[in-house]
Amino acid sequence: MGGLDLRVRVATTVLCALTGAALTASAAHADAVAPGEAAVEQLRGLSIEDLANVQVTTVSRHEESLAQAPASAYVITHEEIVRSGAQTLPEMLRLAPNLYVAQSSAYGYVITARGLSGNSSFQNFSNKLLVLIDGRSVYTPLFSGVSWDLQDVLPEDIDHIEVISGPAGTLWGANAVEGVINIITRKSGDTQGGFVSAGGGELESSIGLRYGGKIGDQATWRIYAHGYKGDSLDTPTGGSAHDGFDRVQGGFRVDWAASDKDTLFLEGDALDGSGDQFDNISGGNVTGRWNHLFAGGSDLQVQAYVNREAEGHDITGGVPLWLNSYDLDVQHSLSLGARNDFVWGGEVRITQYRIEPDGGLAFQPPRRTLNLADLFAQDTFALASSLKLTLGLKLEHDPFSGWSPMPNARLAWTPNPTTLIWAAASRAIRAPTPFDDDVRETVGGSLFLHGNLDFQPERLTAYELGARLQPTSRISLSATAFYNVYDDLRSIEATPVTLIPLFWGNGVQGHTYGLEAWGNFQAAPWWRLSASVDLLKEDFNIKPGFLALGGISEVADDPKRQAMLKSSMDLGPAVTWDAQLRYVSALPDPALPAYTELNTRVGWRVSPKLELSLSGFNLLHARHVELPGASAVPRTVFAELRWGF
Repeated sequence: MGGLDLRVRVATTVLCALTGAALTASAAHADAVAPGEAAVEQLRGLSIEDLANVQVTTVSRHEESLAQAPASAYVITHEEIVRSGAQTLPEMLRLAPNLYVAQSSAYGYVITARGLSGNSSFQNFSNKLLVLIDGRSVYTPLFSGVSWDLQDVLPEDIDHIEVISGPAGTLWGANAVEGVINIITRKSGDTQGGFVSAGGGELESSIGLRYGGKIGDQATWRIYAHGYKGDSLDTPTGGSAHDGFDRVQGGFRVDWAASDKDTLFLEGDALDGSGDQFDNISGGNVTGRWNHLFAGGSDLQVQAYVNREAEGHDITGGVPLWLNSYDLDVQHSLSLGARNDFVWGGEVRITQYRIEPDGGLAFQPPRRTLNLADLFAQDTFALASSLKLTLGLKLEHDPFSGWSPMPNARLAWTPNPTTLIWAAASRAIRAPTPFDDDVRETVGGSLFLHGNLDFQPERLTAYELGARLQPTSRISLSATAFYNVYDDLRSIEATPVTLIPLFWGNGVQGHTYGLEAWGNFQAAPWWRLSASVDLLKEDFNIKPGFLALGGISEVADDPKRQAMLKSSMDLGPAVTWDAQLRYVSALPDPALPAYTELNTRVGWRVSPKLELSLSGFNLLHARHVELPGASAVPRTVFAELRWGF
């Protein structure tokens, strides 16, 4: 992995050389692309109406337009990803106005929606947001949350990212408490021919290679490789934080239209990486999906995946942690008469793992096989031509706490084609993990903290009221107010009399409420503006009979306000300019000052096949800190080449 070293000077030299070559080529050849040749996509923005009609699947597990989806949903489009200059998934997710994204190290992030981001001082982490990649869960069943250093997708291959804030347990199961992020990649038929991207800067460097082709008339394929190196962030005083890392990932995708009723896809990835502060990491997965359309219009989907993760030592070559997951998911969508859209299904997942002791941290037992199963059903029926009611229920059995019900009720009113008003009441849980039940931490040879075999799921009951409007062809608006009631949140408890050892409890309860709102304005055919605001109020307390030694700050350290402004310009047929200004208010406990930062990117389409770009990130300050005790994020510049052939 050390061979991946695209430093800014090398990248700048390469880009300058290619710029000269491209200028010569563009002067000698017409701008038209020959039939069958791949080209860098035209970065022309979707209209406001086009954005409203983007098809999403995460809200109801079947395709529907974003304008008609009764949830707080935002779609990060392929074009928005490319024009942001972001090279990693967490940085792409900063584009969503209904997420809180904070960087802790070169590879570490806290990402959540509607608060409860955790507090690392008490080993309580962001663990209530479910993340999927093409339907494959990347939420770890060992510690709760997402290991973002293990997640990578070639930016060019992402079709869009659906970000749903608010509980979605009825359809997606435990841990979809604050929302769901669904990263959907492009079909291989949309990525034919070759593509190369290469870039470097002061903080990161990357290279991506992809090639796609056909198998007969019904099947297409692609293969890819993506290397990324993130240099160390700064300490708050300006030194090196020594937290750099690098990874390389490769994979494939095949799409096959077997008949006019059957479609199949198969994809797989393999990853290897290392870092200054962690040992070698590796992983791999294979996902397959079959869709069958019945004569009556109903649809059956069967999906299965296998996932492998491991962490090893550079020196000993041992594997202190490995995890294998096997998942089968089936859903059936059908219409019950003219007024009912019904979807039902179930899932079975087997997870096998082993965790070797690491210093003072151990798990007892160190090896388990976890079996999860669930069944769900949801019906959407028309009460009137403009009024729909959705009722759903999931029953999920997890290996630590048994059966949990997760019901959902939604009412959607569309008084006209450009207005949606909706309300929802939902329940969701964060299921216990081995970290809650089996962990054992020792200090000086003595047991300091242990898990709790009676640990209960963390529970949420949520109420939402939202609206999505398009008052004119140039303006779209979305707003959601929410009120969340939490119970059995994790706390640190003490043994009576002796105090030590400590153990996990369910000693915190409380509520949060707030507002998410954003809008788009097409100021001119070549210029779009977007603005958003998030407001959050949290009120937690310790339940009777519990100590919660860390106080209510154990569960969250969240900003009360966030705001963002985005501008996207097409400066003629060949030049694009995008900017993102974001504000995050102060964190309460541990305290951290508010900050405002600016990202921007200028792209130049030298020819139909070649684009050069220059991006600047966090430009307003030499460095800033986004989480207490974390590394400081410095100002950086990144140059990139994108070439289709």
